[in-house]
Amino acid sequence: CLKSRGLGDVYKRQAENPLLFARFTLSNTGFPTGDHAVSEAFLRWQRFSQEDPEFDVGLIVNLFDRGDLSEAEKEAYRAPFPSEKYKEGARQFPVLVPTSPDDPATEANRNAWKVLMQWEKPALMCFSDADPIMAGGEKPFLKLVPGTRGQPHVTLSGRHFIQEEDGETWARTVVDWIHR
Repeated sequence: CLKSRGLGDVYKRQAENPLLFARFTLSNTGFPTGDHAVSEAFLRWQRFSQEDPEFDVGLIVNLFDRGDLSEAEKEAYRAPFPSEKYKEGARQFPVLVPTSPDDPATEANRNAWKVLMQWEKPALMCFSDADPIMAGGEKPFLKLVPGTRGQPHVTLSGRHFIQEEDGETWARTVVDWIHR
């Protein structure tokens, strides 16, 4: 799953080298330019990322998941972040998403949308049904990206971290799509 600012970089490469890409698929992501308001839920997530004193990654994944991860699973998500200094990238990621038109990431995202709005190759949307932040995030892609037409888009069962909740369906959908 490619997210926010990183997605702009991928689409920039796609725009510069369209023959390298035969298709793309997205799940539970957005591609904001700052021209339209993001959800209040996303703004709360940005604030939380900056203000929460502990930023417990295991707890965060559990909250954005179905909420029933075992303590061992939560510890596995915490493992790459043994102290605050290791959490800085994770804390900064939410604030890299452009929420205003003058954000530094906006230009790259707008350029990427120009490419997407001309994209005729297949594009598959696999968004989940209960993501508290990205619910409905597939709609702009379905409306504006020509390559989404006629594709077997799916609604996955779960919240944000779909790899935890419906990963098999997601993987099977993408593999079947590539093979057809």
